[in-house]
Amino acid sequence: MSPAPAKPVDRQLPSDEARALLGLTRDLVERELHPRAAEDEAAGRFPREVFRTIGEAGLLSLPYGEQYGGGEQPYEVYLQVLEELASGWLAVGLGVSVHTLSCHALATFGTDEQRDRWLPGMLSGEQLGAYCLSEPQSGSDAAALRTKAELQGDEYVVNGTKAWITHGGFADFYSAMVRTGVEGSRGISCLLVPADSEGLTAAAPEHKMGMTSSPTAQLNFDGVRVGRDRLLGDEGQGFQIALSALDSGRLGIAACAIGVAQAALDLAVDYAGTRQQFGRPIADFQGLSFMLADMATQIEAGRALYLAAARRRDAGIAFSKEAAMAKLFCTDAAMRVTTDAVQVLGGYGYTQDYPAERYMREAKVLQIVEGTNQIQRLVIGRHLSGK
Repeated sequence: MSPAPAKPVDRQLPSDEARALLGLTRDLVERELHPRAAEDEAAGRFPREVFRTIGEAGLLSLPYGEQYGGGEQPYEVYLQVLEELASGWLAVGLGVSVHTLSCHALATFGTDEQRDRWLPGMLSGEQLGAYCLSEPQSGSDAAALRTKAELQGDEYVVNGTKAWITHGGFADFYSAMVRTGVEGSRGISCLLVPADSEGLTAAAPEHKMGMTSSPTAQLNFDGVRVGRDRLLGDEGQGFQIALSALDSGRLGIAACAIGVAQAALDLAVDYAGTRQQFGRPIADFQGLSFMLADMATQIEAGRALYLAAARRRDAGIAFSKEAAMAKLFCTDAAMRVTTDAVQVLGGYGYTQDYPAERYMREAKVLQIVEGTNQIQRLVIGRHLSGK
């Protein structure tokens, strides 16, 4: 069963342009995402052509500068677009977030020459990117990564394995963190790696609990040669680049989580308003109405939290702690809301006839990706203690 069209979220947007952009996004969700999400998820089919459609609409480049083909939208607006996309299909919303994350290193740390050369293509809507930080033995401890890049003349020769790469094997380029120096965070650098590089291969996609239409795979670097001109930032600056990208990326995950939670709430409200028991809609029973009220409140609180962090980012104010808080709260809220949505639907919530069970499976991964929620608590705690 496809979700019924939801009532548009009542948003405070900064401009008429932003309102038009959100309207365009909602139209795309209804036309391109809702009709096929359930079928493609069941088949484990990656909707590459959907990303091209989104790219043609300008939604793959929203936070980046117009001079490079971007939309030059504030994060406050970009994140609400992500939320709308994720409410229609998390694999697409999260995919746009990952693409934005993969462009961050070049857009923020690249030279003018590098940006002029590569960024327009990356933002054109035709290309799709991936971000390579995690490895089989270094997930939360990213500074322990082992993939090595040895400089030989004007090229780096890269050997190693990256893990949990969204779009792995399907992306057109990879922003990869590699070790060019000493152990620890100071020996890490960032390379922009073309997907067609000789020696770069992807393993079979992981078999996941949810988001089956979004490929997640290991990448193997076997003597991959990458031009020295594709080093982004300075040697040894890669860990700083990675953390900078993750601060912004965590806001993307927070927005996606609220999108999934909103979709689950809309489904639960619609079902509770039409399902009859004891001669009246189950929404009239206090036990159900209180549950729906709690779900709605968690969503509104999460939305306010990620938007507050986004506005700090847009104003040029430090937002690392706030991004961690938003990612933590919003993804935990999505897990609670989707679980409650299954409960509201009762037995039907446990079947694949309704998307409630899919929302619940999808919400779980959001508590893990781009820093587990235990890592978010660590980040917040360190900020509080001044470390």
